[in-house]
Amino acid sequence: MSAAGPALGITSVSKSFATPEGGEVHALDDVSLDIADGSFMVLLGPSGCGKTTLLRCIAGLESPDSGEIRLRGERIDDVPVWKRRVNTVFQSYALFPHMTVAQNIAFGLQMDKVAKADVDRRVGEALEMVRLVGLGSRKPSQLSGGQQQRVALARALAKDPEVLLLDEPLSALDLKLRRGMQTELKRLQRETSITFVLVTHDQGEAMAMGDQVAVFDSGRIVQLGAPEEVYLRPRTAFVADFIGEANLLKASRIGSGLEIIGMGLVADSALANPEAPESGDVTVAIRPENVVLVENDGGPGYVTDVTFVGGDIHVDVELGENRLTVRIPSHGARPPHLGARVTPEFLPESLRIMAAS
Repeated sequence: MSAAGPALGITSVSKSFATPEGGEVHALDDVSLDIADGSFMVLLGPSGCGKTTLLRCIAGLESPDSGEIRLRGERIDDVPVWKRRVNTVFQSYALFPHMTVAQNIAFGLQMDKVAKADVDRRVGEALEMVRLVGLGSRKPSQLSGGQQQRVALARALAKDPEVLLLDEPLSALDLKLRRGMQTELKRLQRETSITFVLVTHDQGEAMAMGDQVAVFDSGRIVQLGAPEEVYLRPRTAFVADFIGEANLLKASRIGSGLEIIGMGLVADSALANPEAPESGDVTVAIRPENVVLVENDGGPGYVTDVTFVGGDIHVDVELGENRLTVRIPSHGARPPHLGARVTPEFLPESLRIMAAS
């Protein structure tokens, strides 16, 4: 593979499934995606959007109806699963309960007929990599959930795959463990330089871990970019609403201005994108943290709810047909009281214009 080539090249992949009622579900609809060598790619989206189906097609657990999947330039969509130079870590861990940790890690290597001395060495290296040295003789039932996840990772990494596929591997862990494992996965990816492909429906997890995030909706990739690009410059209302929190406001583009219902005319220095119409009705997205509320008797909005959520206070404001949520640091300024009249203030550059939803 040339230095400029991707580790994985996915071209026009489609996959459909028959439903019990005799219909058809298009799980993947002409999906194309290049995944850079040594990168951490996240496939993000709600349940049923196609992200797991694509992962299973890469792994060889599903066959695409059409399209191609190439690993370092070599086509693999017609290669048997056991011959692909990829490995998968599943949500369920899939550890053998009757085997020790070391035996679980060694199993795949033994199936590949790796010499015993090499198996022992690679098992030891894998245990060290996931920080489980000294626990090789334990059974999975004697480990915590986080430790079991590390064993599953060690088993996959011991085979030295060119691509590691991760199918929502952290979803069974509690919040604190999940955050710790996110850090561990990022460390492992950096240290091994293996290409990681993670499937998740957790937006925060995607933002924290991915070099690139591919957002899926209804079998298609609707946006691809670095986490900050996807968050700050969503291309559609779906992406703005799915990634983090966003206020989606009804507005119109009038000449060189932007009129937001309930707020009046604001300067049209908001962030447009190729999908945004140049005139007429549009949707404007603004993040809750980018709005400041000023109390005044003649304000266009009034406060309908104030909720303390730890580090932030969420304030809901009604603006005619629009609804606005504002996030105020709980250690900062005093929030307006319930029923107060307010004027929302923000920098026009914090707005993102897109097609009307």
